[in-house]
Amino acid sequence: MKQQGWQIRVRGQVQGVGFRPFVWQLAQARGLRGTVSNDAEGVLIRFLGDPGDLVAALKAEAPPLARVDAVELSVAVFEAPPKGFEITLSGGPGAETRVTPDAATCPDCQAEIHLSGRRQGYAFTNCTHCGPRFTILESLPYDRARTTMAPFEMCPDCRAEYDDPTDRRFHAQPIACPDCGPRLWLEVGGAEVEGDAIALAAARLQAGEIVAIKGLGGFHLACDAQNRFAIAELRARKGRPSKPLALMAREEDLEAIVEVSPAARAALKDPAAPIVLMPSRGTLPASVAPGMAELGVMLPYTPLHHLLIEAFSGVLVMTSGNLSGEPQVVSNDEAREKLASFADAFVMHDRAIARRLDDSVVRADPHAVLRRARGQVPGTLPLPPGFEGAPEVVAYGGQMKAALCLIKNGQALLGHHLGELDEALTWEAFLEADADYASLFDHHPKGVAVDLHPDYRATRHGGERAAREGLRLVAVQHHHAHLAACLGENLWPLRGGKVAGIVLDGLGLGPDGAIWGGELLLGDYNGFRRHAWLKPAALIGGDRAQMEPWRNALVRLDAAGLGALADGLFPSAPRDIARQMAAKGVNAPPSSSAGRLFDAVAACLGLCAVKQSYEGEAAMRLEALARRAKAAPEVRFGNDGAEIDPAPLFRAIARGSDPAGLALAAHVALAEAFATRARALVESGVAQAVALSGGVFQNALLVRLTVERLSDCEVLVHRRIPANDGALAFGQALVAAAKLEGY
Repeated sequence: MKQQGWQIRVRGQVQGVGFRPFVWQLAQARGLRGTVSNDAEGVLIRFLGDPGDLVAALKAEAPPLARVDAVELSVAVFEAPPKGFEITLSGGPGAETRVTPDAATCPDCQAEIHLSGRRQGYAFTNCTHCGPRFTILESLPYDRARTTMAPFEMCPDCRAEYDDPTDRRFHAQPIACPDCGPRLWLEVGGAEVEGDAIALAAARLQAGEIVAIKGLGGFHLACDAQNRFAIAELRARKGRPSKPLALMAREEDLEAIVEVSPAARAALKDPAAPIVLMPSRGTLPASVAPGMAELGVMLPYTPLHHLLIEAFSGVLVMTSGNLSGEPQVVSNDEAREKLASFADAFVMHDRAIARRLDDSVVRADPHAVLRRARGQVPGTLPLPPGFEGAPEVVAYGGQMKAALCLIKNGQALLGHHLGELDEALTWEAFLEADADYASLFDHHPKGVAVDLHPDYRATRHGGERAAREGLRLVAVQHHHAHLAACLGENLWPLRGGKVAGIVLDGLGLGPDGAIWGGELLLGDYNGFRRHAWLKPAALIGGDRAQMEPWRNALVRLDAAGLGALADGLFPSAPRDIARQMAAKGVNAPPSSSAGRLFDAVAACLGLCAVKQSYEGEAAMRLEALARRAKAAPEVRFGNDGAEIDPAPLFRAIARGSDPAGLALAAHVALAEAFATRARALVESGVAQAVALSGGVFQNALLVRLTVERLSDCEVLVHRRIPANDGALAFGQALVAAAKLEGY
C-alpha cells in the first residue's frame, strides 16, 4: 500500500564525514521511519513522519567536517512503509557531491593512540572526524573499495565498529587497527630494520640524521630543527641553500620558537592542518629560514606524526621530499630511487597514496592562503550571484604555481598546487590532475579557459583540447584573471559593477604584446581597461632577470640617472653588455612588473643582488628588512599621466643610509601610488570597490599599507585562495563562464 512521506536532499561536503550516522541519530530521536544513503548528488533521506525541525537540525548540528550547501525538502511516495530507520549502501557512481579533504587527527583519535587498547601507538588510527580522504580516493562514491584501503580486509573488531551507527567509526572508510590495517617500518639501504619504527626514527633524528617519512600526500625529509649541522647537511644534500624550511612542532613547543596569535593558533588547529607563517623568536638556528622574520610551522596532523614528534621530543624540520623542481615523491619505490642520496633512513608504510598533495601554507595575520593543497583540496568555492546557471568550464591557469579549476553546479573546484610546468615531471603531474579531476567529478565542459600567453604549456594544452573536442576556447589576459579571481572569492555579483583592481605580480602578457606586472585595472568579469601602470623597465636577459636582481636594479638606477651608483654596487656584473642589450631591445623586453621592481630595490640594498636561490627570495627578504624599520623617508613616485615612475625611490636610496627604512619606504611608496589612483576611481563613481590581487600581494606588509590607504573604500582581498598564480585558473573560469552562451 502506497504511503506519502518526505524526501530530503542534502548537498555539499557530506560524504565520508559521518553524516549518515548523524542523520540516523536525528531520526531515532524523532521516531522517523525510512532510509539515508549516499549517492552521486550527496546524501538522500527518505522517511515517514513529521519533518519538524529536521531540516534546521541538518544544517545547525552537522558533523565537524561537513559543509552543507543546501537542504531540499520534497514529497516522497513509499510503495511499502518502512519499519524502522536504516542506513543503506551508497548509490551508483557519479560526481555531483563534494569530496572531503584530508583532515588532521581528531582529539578522540589522539587520545586513543596514547591509551591502553588495541590502537595504542598505532600510526593509522582514524575515524569519521579525521584521517585520509582525498589522498586515498580513487573514484566516487567514497567507499572503501574505491580507496587505497581496499587491499586491507577489516578484522572482526573493525567490522563491528564500521557497522555500528552509534560508533564514531561507522563507515569510516580508512578504518584500521594493527591486526588488519597498514603497517609501518623503518628501512636503511633498502632493508627493513627490526624494531619499533617510531622509536628507531626518533633515535636517528636525535643523532642528527636525516629521515624520509611517508605521510598523507607524499614524503617529507625530516631532521632536528635545533641541530644546525643537520640542517646544513640537509641543505647541502638537497641543493637548497637558503629557501625556508617548514617545521613541525607540538602545540606546547610553539611559544618557544614563534609568536602565536589567537588567529595563528586557530589556523594551526584547523582540520586542514596547514603550515602557518608566524613571527620567529630567533631561538632556532638562522639557517632554518635565512633572512626571514617568520617561520612556517605546522602541528602534527597524522597519528604517525604525533607519535614521532613525541618520541623525538622537540621541533623537527619537515620539508617536501623531492628532487629540486620535481613534484613530491609518493611511492615507496620512487622514494628509494630519488631520496636515497638525501636520507639516512626511511619511515615507510604499505598504504598507497592515490594522489600527491603538498602541505598547504597560510598566513594568519592577516589571513591569507599562500599555497592551496593538502587539507584544502578538493574543497569547493561557491560561485558569485549571477553565475547560478553557469555552464561547466575547465580553466588551466598559468605557467607558474600551476593549478586548474573546474566549474560545475554553481561551485568551483580549484585544484591543488602543482608547481612550475617547465619541469617535465610537474607537467606529467598536471596532465594526470587534468584527467583525474575530470573523471572524479564527471566533468564535461562546454568551454576551456587559458592564459593569453600562447607559449604557456597550459595554454597550448587547453587550446588542443578545445580543438579536439569542439569546445569554446576563451583566452583570458593574465591580470584580468587575477582581478576576476579576487572578485569571485569575495562573491562580487556578475552584474555588481566595475571595480578598481590593483594587480601586482611578476609578469603576464598584456593584450598589447607587452609584459605587464604593475597594473591598475578598471573592470569586472566581462572585461577591463588598463588605467595606470608602473613605468616599464627592460628585463635584461629575459627570464634571467627573474633570478638575478642586479639586472633590474641596473635598469632602474640608469633610468633615475644613477648609473654611477649602479657601477659601484655591481662592479663584477657584465654591466656594459647588459646596457647594450637594454638599449637595443635585444632579449630585453620592457615590463611594468612590480615583482621585478621589488627585486631591484632589494639588490640596491644588498639583498640577493647577484642571484636568488629561489623565486621570491629577494622580495621576501626585503619585506623582512622593512619590518625592522623604525621610520622611513618620505618618497612619492612620479606621475607622468598613466605611468607611475619609481625613479624617486632610487634617488632616495642613493641619498639614504638606513637599509630598513628604505625598504619600508619602497613598500609605502608603492602602496600610496596605487591606492591614490584606485581611490580616485571609486570617488568618481566609475568603480564600486577596490580589489587587490597578484603574487606581490602575498606580502602582508604591502597589503596592510595599501588597505590603510583605502580605509574609506570597500576593499576586496584574498583570504581563501592564493593571491598568486595558484588562483589564476579560478579567475579564468569565471571570465569564461561570463562569456559563454547565456551570459
